[in-house]
Amino acid sequence: MATERFEICVADEVLADLKYRLDHIRWPNLFEDNGWEQGTDFTYLHSLLAYWRDHFDWRAQEAKLNRFAHYRSNIDGIDIHFIHERGKGPNPLPLLLTHGWPDSFVRYSKIIPMLTDPASYGGNAEDSFDVIVPSLPGFGFSGYPEHGDINNAHISAMWAKLMTEELGYTTFAAAGGDIGSGVTRYLAASRPGLLAGIHLTDIGIIRSLLAPGNQADLTAEERQYQQTAQSWLAREGAYISIQSTKPRTLAYGLSDSPAGLAGWILEKFHDWSDCKGDLSQSFTEDELLTNIMIYWVTNTIGSAAQIYHENASSLPPLGRIEVPTGLALFPGDILLPPKEWAMRNLNITRWTEMPHGGHFTAMEAPGPLAGDIRAFFRPLR
Repeated sequence: MATERFEICVADEVLADLKYRLDHIRWPNLFEDNGWEQGTDFTYLHSLLAYWRDHFDWRAQEAKLNRFAHYRSNIDGIDIHFIHERGKGPNPLPLLLTHGWPDSFVRYSKIIPMLTDPASYGGNAEDSFDVIVPSLPGFGFSGYPEHGDINNAHISAMWAKLMTEELGYTTFAAAGGDIGSGVTRYLAASRPGLLAGIHLTDIGIIRSLLAPGNQADLTAEERQYQQTAQSWLAREGAYISIQSTKPRTLAYGLSDSPAGLAGWILEKFHDWSDCKGDLSQSFTEDELLTNIMIYWVTNTIGSAAQIYHENASSLPPLGRIEVPTGLALFPGDILLPPKEWAMRNLNITRWTEMPHGGHFTAMEAPGPLAGDIRAFFRPLR
């Protein structure tokens, strides 16, 4: 299909079904309330789900999201949802922003206006961007291939078609975190001529375990970084093991239970953010629930998890990237790589250590992130 306007409009029946399920949650028997040590805290989840049931207003959040210009376009047989907001400066640079898991396109809702209209946020109009935020295949309002065989490399090729064939850009900028970091790096590796530069907030967990060249050439700091990554995976990587091997088994429960879905997603927002153990320090209840709702109303938690399986089984190797790269590291994120390691793999031209924020960068610290993106791309325009 040709690119067409799209409006988020969830059926009343979907919301009525959700209310019924929230009214009839079957809670597990737990030995004791031990906080977040063994997973999502019962007390917190119980409170948030009560708010979800009694006070959360999806229609209000839906209206806020619909203030953006949404579109859908068919690329390689898959309907892709994306936001396309035009910049308000004299010569906007097109910027492709790719989200990750377990967030969604709403990850970037706070920084879109900061990038399209920097003058309204204390910046310079000459730093404006046309901002394009697609939903990954299998996430949110995007479709998914029937056989589920799509990985970061495939998505990067789809994004190139979206930007050039559908939207008509000849060159553009790209940025992302989590899965979005991987897709952006594959885009830079396979189609460097299309890109003015790339901006990342991480360089990937699995990538962190791969020795860049001869192990003997690594510095002590780099070897320690690899050991830290291994320890993190052993302690916190169960979700990767499940989603990369048995995503379907997981999908049955999470697609059927809003409590299960919320518990699975909230644990990551708690552990990966810079909230210091208190989610309210980084996110409002409405922000957390709006993101969870994107998965619930589209029934995409299963297809979203599937990408871990495809990346684990069919992702091609990724060499050094020569496209100019900006890396902004947030102190509350999962793994913070040493500069030497990052420079072995990427053409780092801007390295920024942020004062606060975690893995969900654009939600937690939108102002500093938008400022760093503007500063990085300024000499590349």
